[in-house]
Amino acid sequence: MKQHATRRGHGWAVSGPPTFAINARAAARLELGGVERWARELTTRLPALRPDGYAAMRPPRPLSHRAGHAWEQAVLPLRARRLGATALLCPANLAPIAFARNVVVLHDAAVLRHPGWYSPAYAAWQRLLLPLIARRALHVITVSEFSRAELRELLGPTCSALPRTRRARTSPRSCRPRGRWSRTASSSWWRVDTAQFAAERGLEGLRLLGHVADGLLPDLYAGAELSVLPSHYEGFGLPVLESMAAGTPVVAADTTALPETCGGAARLAAPEGGALRDALVALLADAPERERLRAAGLRRAAGFTWDATARAVDAVIARCVSP
Repeated sequence: MKQHATRRGHGWAVSGPPTFAINARAAARLELGGVERWARELTTRLPALRPDGYAAMRPPRPLSHRAGHAWEQAVLPLRARRLGATALLCPANLAPIAFARNVVVLHDAAVLRHPGWYSPAYAAWQRLLLPLIARRALHVITVSEFSRAELRELLGPTCSALPRTRRARTSPRSCRPRGRWSRTASSSWWRVDTAQFAAERGLEGLRLLGHVADGLLPDLYAGAELSVLPSHYEGFGLPVLESMAAGTPVVAADTTALPETCGGAARLAAPEGGALRDALVALLADAPERERLRAAGLRRAAGFTWDATARAVDAVIARCVSP
């Protein structure tokens, strides 16, 4: 039976089983970062968990990026109201201001903490929307204790952190390392700096792979001697767990959420050239330590599942709409 929702003053009266809408704009993107992975996994798993309870709302793919802001702010709230949705889950930081019952996943506060890393227009848009979204949301979910502290300091919302429920999308494979090489995980803006760094220092052996298809990632991770995440800022750091799940030792920056995510199962170093170099060289020369980190990483990654994420998010939404 379809539920019916009517607005009464500042509250809602709901009869019948609730229907929750999912903002699947980020899930429609071809490229996959951590935010898109969250959106895809929840868009798939929540309807499977509650088949009659969730409805994913996707724009046409051309509207999944910048051109989709208007769809998200104008079209999506209308569709959610027509559905009679008791809540709208927005798993990728942004939500429609015109819809009053958003449950929002804010992954980090990077654009507020470091606006100079982004284009002026993007930073201004985020500085305008994020405080409004946080204040108006039924609930804000975030992905680590670090991000919860950042968001509370910069935006002030009370967040639920789900730091032990994410799942790497790789699994151990019987894949022998093809030479002594490392995988460096990075976003597109960091790859630009990587290319410049390599050119200036004559690192001809550095190969920038660009986008890697999902199906190739397990072997890419498993075929590396080490995996390196040298970020200056991470709200979580999903490539850490992906590497660990593939049985690859990890070197990660000792900043922001990465020590929390690594949980003692990685070699940490300052995200600067000399410190990272020393950590990599030392670990490549220490086979027993690599084996220890491989085993510790597998144990760490086993504690994170996407199914647990979906159940935890579903429980938060259910509490938000309970009478």
